[in-house]
Amino acid sequence: MGFTNIGIPGLIIILVITLIIFGPKKLPEIGSAFGKTLSEFKKSANSLMNDDDEEDTAKKADLSKDKNQQI
Repeated sequence: MGFTNIGIPGLIIILVITLIIFGPKKLPEIGSAFGKTLSEFKKSANSLMNDDDEEDTAKKADLSKDKNQQI
């Protein structure tokens, strides 16, 4: 039982339950915190991917440098 098929009605129900639990005053704060969290996660993921790309490029450069020295 996964959450892959929530759909629009499911999202509306979740929003209504969240509104009832937290109230209309807290909802913008929760949304803002959620957005900041997603933004930070995206930055971290991109940073990790860029670091991996840089390591791969450095390894390839080292390998080609070693091959050139052997010849």
